[in-house]
Amino acid sequence: MALRELSSLEKCLGLKKPNKYSTQGERKVPVLQNNNGAVLVGLVTIASHLVHEAKKTELLGNSAEERALVQQWLEYRIARVDNCPKDELKVILKELNHYLEDKVYIAGNVFTLADILMYYGIHHIVVELAIQEKERYLNVTRWFDHIQHYPGVRHNLPPVVVLRNRVYPSGHH
Repeated sequence: MALRELSSLEKCLGLKKPNKYSTQGERKVPVLQNNNGAVLVGLVTIASHLVHEAKKTELLGNSAEERALVQQWLEYRIARVDNCPKDELKVILKELNHYLEDKVYIAGNVFTLADILMYYGIHHIVVELAIQEKERYLNVTRWFDHIQHYPGVRHNLPPVVVLRNRVYPSGHH
């Protein structure tokens, strides 16, 4: 899964020359053998490196607070979302839904790497939600639909259908 995410991220960032990845360990942690011989390990480490390589560091946050928020949500993705037991998925959706109540993006009002990697991380969850569940997690659904339509993000992932007339209150179409 992480290898596909990194490949999609490379395309999203506009990187022309794809990297070669491998995995290590039982949890299949991604590994990047860098051109200069350095070995980078972990989804967040490699993703941050790719953002720097693409010269799009604004995706890591423009202020100290934004950078901290991006880092916090990248850590949340790895610690809470990845390999989450099925019975805890609703807890994650509830936490994310509450957090996104007054935000357009995860780091507030700017699109960042946290949005991209969280989108990739919860896609398999959201794609399985029934319409009523999408309505229950209205803020997650709104954010998710916005991110899936963000240019270059979705790539190989199937689009998730969001019925705007049911999910969004009238006047927000």
